[in-house]
Amino acid sequence: MIEVNNGLLHAAKAKYQAQKLEAIATLEIYFTNAVAIGEHPDLLTEVDKYLEILEDAQGKINALDEYFTRQKGSETEKQLLQEQGYGVHNGAEENFESEPE
Repeated sequence: MIEVNNGLLHAAKAKYQAQKLEAIATLEIYFTNAVAIGEHPDLLTEVDKYLEILEDAQGKINALDEYFTRQKGSETEKQLLQEQGYGVHNGAEENFESEPE
């Protein structure tokens, strides 16, 4: 994992968060407002479209979090790797046990 904390990362996450919120708001309207249903004769296709947008945006947020931001479990993972004889530097692992004496 590479720890990144800059404007581009924040902008990407904000973009996907906005897509997610838009999809949730649209689905909420479809599920609770009979007027919106009348505007779309094939409602299941519309629901599927916005569920795909929601799933895609959440997946991208998860990927950014997993690979580019520090998470709670990362310190524990780092400690476990070090206990196993591995060193962790900038996301790269080194096995100290295999070094020549």
